[in-house]
Amino acid sequence: MMKEKGIPTVDLSQFVNGSAQDQAEFVNALGKAFHEVGFVAVKGHGVPKTLVDGFYAASKQFFALPVDTKRGYEIKGMAGQRGYTSFGTEHAKQSKVADLKEFFQIGQEVPADHPLKAQYPDNVRVPEVPEFYQHGKDLYQAFEKAGGQLLRAIAIHLELDPDYFEEKIKHGNSILRSIHYPPISQEPASAIRAEQHEDINLITLLVGASAGGLQLLNSENEWVDIMPENDEFVINVGDMLQRLTNDYLKSTTHRVVNPPREEWHLPRLSIPFFLHPVSAMDLSCLPICVTEDNPLHYEPITAGEYLDERLREIGLKT
Repeated sequence: MMKEKGIPTVDLSQFVNGSAQDQAEFVNALGKAFHEVGFVAVKGHGVPKTLVDGFYAASKQFFALPVDTKRGYEIKGMAGQRGYTSFGTEHAKQSKVADLKEFFQIGQEVPADHPLKAQYPDNVRVPEVPEFYQHGKDLYQAFEKAGGQLLRAIAIHLELDPDYFEEKIKHGNSILRSIHYPPISQEPASAIRAEQHEDINLITLLVGASAGGLQLLNSENEWVDIMPENDEFVINVGDMLQRLTNDYLKSTTHRVVNPPREEWHLPRLSIPFFLHPVSAMDLSCLPICVTEDNPLHYEPITAGEYLDERLREIGLKT
């Protein structure tokens, strides 16, 4: 159901706890939303509000720190995958103008003896806000669980084994990002808070932001406001899932626009979780998605190769 939020709504608890019929209805609704719109609002996701609120509060404390203090947590050579990335660093791949944001990222953690340990550097701790890391880690794990349930439903929709994504996302290269869009103090040159783009990963899980501005580009080439209700998440298809499904599932262009001038003094805080697989995942198009009407669009590539390529395009990697 579209309501006035611009995207359909589904209830994940229907899939996790429902009858076989409930589950089938959820799979159909999610698959339809991802195929036709590329976005969906999800309620009943099972992520406790206390986790979200705790990470929001800690994020606000972090971004309120002096600029020099925050820059002390910017790790050179890390392509923004851990710690702080300062204002004006990242841009959309087709744009030369940096987005009006700064952010902090928390990544996957594995034991010291894990075979993927070399791929996953330690997360950055912030002594000035000691609870920032723990709240982030707890929220990361809750997002991983909900994201895995959504991908299980998508696997069923694609007529794959329900466990198709399970091993591919276990210890995957997912990122929890806390984004701060500071108040706008002067007429922006041409940048908006986040220029139009598509996400790189399999799916993105987004907590409702502290202010509006998120828009998607619909099939009629119109920008539509996305207005999730309280405690709903916004979920969208990323380019990796679009590529895997040979464009059957839709990675939709979206952006964050600047608020009206009278609201320029208000900051915006947004918390997306970019669900990535392990780097070795093969993103070759699924045979079931290659048909006479939808011929093969992409060459084979691994998730790691694709991520590397995209990080260079958006200015996080050189």
